[in-house]
Amino acid sequence: MDLFTNQNTLLYLAVYIIAGIPFGYILAKQFAGVDIKSAGSGNIGATNVLRVVKEKDPKLAKKLGAITLFLDAIKGMIVIIVAKMLGTPEGVLWTIAILAVVGHCFSIFLAFEGGKGVATGFGVLLIMMPIPALIAIATWFISAKGLKISSISSLIGLIAFIIASYIIYPNTYHAPIWIIAIIIFYKHIPNIVRLFNKEEAKV
Repeated sequence: MDLFTNQNTLLYLAVYIIAGIPFGYILAKQFAGVDIKSAGSGNIGATNVLRVVKEKDPKLAKKLGAITLFLDAIKGMIVIIVAKMLGTPEGVLWTIAILAVVGHCFSIFLAFEGGKGVATGFGVLLIMMPIPALIAIATWFISAKGLKISSISSLIGLIAFIIASYIIYPNTYHAPIWIIAIIIFYKHIPNIVRLFNKEEAKV
């Protein structure tokens, strides 16, 4: 069978491309005239959109940050939902979940740079493992309210997801979850360094 007529291959390519759409970069550029890759932390995620645009227009910053968060999460959810509708096996679904995070973190549209994968990661995990994902989102929300530091709150939420997934789905193959977690952790290394140096900015 030709590689490019294989349904799984086409799904993988589509997922990587869709997940790579840098919504934060596009929104900040289009509506605030700001290149967030060259400002703040240089990240294309909702937190940096909020932080950078806030300097020009606080109200607009909140709107663009919320829209970025929503779109980054929804693109992860949609690719899994569509694949499920096509009757895709669970093993392929987990590959798609990983590729969605890879596509966002290493976007083809940004010379293989990108975001930290938190919103997109939680988006795919919300469909694949809804209860642990909801626990993780609640943990993230509480941590963010208390700590006011997006990066550490995201990592705490990720740890909560991993623990909950083992408790609720003890017989599930957890390797894809660890791959997603490692990618997100890797993308947060600069934040972790800043945390240790007490230089990480609050939101």
